[in-house]
Amino acid sequence: MTTLPPLELGPMPTGKEMTQVDEQLVRAPLERIFRLAAEVEGWPALLPHYRYVRFIERRSDGGGIVEMSASRPFGVMRWPTWWKSRMRVHPPMGPVAPSIRFTHIEGITTGMEVEWSFTEAPGGTHVRIVHVWDGPAWSAAGAPAATMVIGPVFVHGIASRTLAGLAAHAERGLVTGGAK
Repeated sequence: MTTLPPLELGPMPTGKEMTQVDEQLVRAPLERIFRLAAEVEGWPALLPHYRYVRFIERRSDGGGIVEMSASRPFGVMRWPTWWKSRMRVHPPMGPVAPSIRFTHIEGITTGMEVEWSFTEAPGGTHVRIVHVWDGPAWSAAGAPAATMVIGPVFVHGIASRTLAGLAAHAERGLVTGGAK
């Protein structure tokens, strides 16, 4: 079986209409929180707002083409979301800073660029998730929809819960695969 090389997503673009940042100090070693974040298929077992995550294509770095679905809670209601992304993993101790990059290729957020970055900090690891996007290309209201609704309500609503949930597991010492 041939192993496919990592996808090349390049650096995060700048100058997009929407920039949404979610960040947190995770009181756990960088390697632990990085592993939880990179092993996206395990998210539904750890995070109640994730409906499913499945790889369509795997790459040698742990990335590939991944399909994800999460729900954005609104009180007792849950709004389901879905997207497909290219995913690139830059592990700790590699030639570049540890990060996980996504480019959304299907779903309402097609064209959105995402980067998870991990930096050792006093007391743990600073994790920063940045989403940038110009909004849906099919709508004249693309940029306003992205900056006023999709970014602050949906992206932040899901990303902040994802980060907080993974942080809680990392801080308790849980990693996927049962290792500590």
